[in-house]
Amino acid sequence: MRVRTDDEVYRVDAVWLGPPKATFPWRARYVAWGVGVVVFLVTMTVERWIGVGFGFFSTAWALVITVLITRFICSRISHERPLGSVLTMWSRELTAPRETSAGEGGAVSATRVRVNAQRPRPKVKKRGRAKEQRREVSGVRTPTQARA
Repeated sequence: MRVRTDDEVYRVDAVWLGPPKATFPWRARYVAWGVGVVVFLVTMTVERWIGVGFGFFSTAWALVITVLITRFICSRISHERPLGSVLTMWSRELTAPRETSAGEGGAVSATRVRVNAQRPRPKVKKRGRAKEQRREVSGVRTPTQARA
């Protein structure tokens, strides 16, 4: 048995097909029209900033770029994941605290290393009775070995 969801209801209600008796040949959601207008204005502004003059071809390229960016953005949003929550998630991802991977303290320096005028010399052994060398024995030790 197949259970039908109510996804079609949201898809139909959120689509504007155009004026009556003159519908568009494509389907676009209301949010896509809003995103498209904002992206088009931003694209035209960026074109002016980089020095592209206003003309037919610059406007046509701005329209093509707008369609691509709008399709990319609208492929990430749905009625279950609206534009507002996607923008909030995006802003929180950008402003979230990050783990610092750089070391602290800067470059290593030898400024705090003590330097003596003379080189350290080995200690002189006293002559006389040499200490007994104890040998490590593996296994169980006898009580006399444990005391020594």
